[in-house]
Amino acid sequence: MNIGVISVTKQGDKIADKVIDFMAATLYSKSTISNFNLMNITKELMEKCDAIIFIASTGIAVRAVAPYLKNKAVDPAVLVVDCSGNFVISLLSGHLGGANELALRVADLIKAQPVITTATDNLGLTAPDMIAKDNNLIIEDLKKAKIIAAKMVEGQTVAFIDEKKLLAVPKGYVDGEKLLTVPNIVYVTNKLNLPEKFIDSSIEALKLIRRDIILGIGCRKDYNSDKMRKTIIEALVKENIDRRSVKAIATVEIKKEERAIIELAEFLNCPISIFTVDEIKKVQHKYEGSDFVEKTIGVRAVCEPAVELSKGRLLTGKLSLGGMTLCIGEEIL
Repeated sequence: MNIGVISVTKQGDKIADKVIDFMAATLYSKSTISNFNLMNITKELMEKCDAIIFIASTGIAVRAVAPYLKNKAVDPAVLVVDCSGNFVISLLSGHLGGANELALRVADLIKAQPVITTATDNLGLTAPDMIAKDNNLIIEDLKKAKIIAAKMVEGQTVAFIDEKKLLAVPKGYVDGEKLLTVPNIVYVTNKLNLPEKFIDSSIEALKLIRRDIILGIGCRKDYNSDKMRKTIIEALVKENIDRRSVKAIATVEIKKEERAIIELAEFLNCPISIFTVDEIKKVQHKYEGSDFVEKTIGVRAVCEPAVELSKGRLLTGKLSLGGMTLCIGEEIL
């Protein structure tokens, strides 16, 4: 983590030194910085740091960060340590930002009392956003995650289903596969739509999206970017796949500078896996090929071999989509 430590007293500097000795942190001290401006420093750290540790009063910290808060998905973790080093308070972004975990580490380091006020943590429950954070899942809707957490705190039953059965049922949940009726559910999937039985106004359903979809793509030279994006979205919807579940795009080295593919990767916020002609030749015999493609780029097929080489299981065959080919695959976990 990129951590900034703000200290407003010389006594606070001594506590900061203990933290900096064991963490990759940078100290911003009123004692050593000329023209020290707390608001300007806080603004800078809110933009560039993963975590900020104030060694000051809670009031100072609250007033300093308040103008720069955005939302829990992007705000950094914020901790407050009193100038005597007695308490370490997780003030902001306890779950997604990692403030609760960091507070425990810092408290252990300086022998202080951690103060964590998140209800689910204090009740020994696993909040939905922590499931997502710990397992690299995308939260479909932060508002729904908050509602589910509140229902857990109230003692309501919340079911949990991982479509691939890779995750154990977290603390505070019940196995949704064993329930006849489900009032609330957290469902881990790469699908666009949940199973029909969970699409009910009486059920509070939160989807956590697993990024495990691989798109094998081949296309004509200078393919239109907008057309590719629209075609891919339509294909994913048809296959009931959430586009946020796309982990990577895979293609042949000759297409590594194809603008449409590059812009698609930017749109889907995923990397591009590039495979050489020789790599593809080793597996292309398994799939239907094209004489024209072989004459043009040196291999008979692109999209399906690219998915296989990405360690993916094919969910579709080759889809010929007006000047481009697509194979949708799923990472083998």
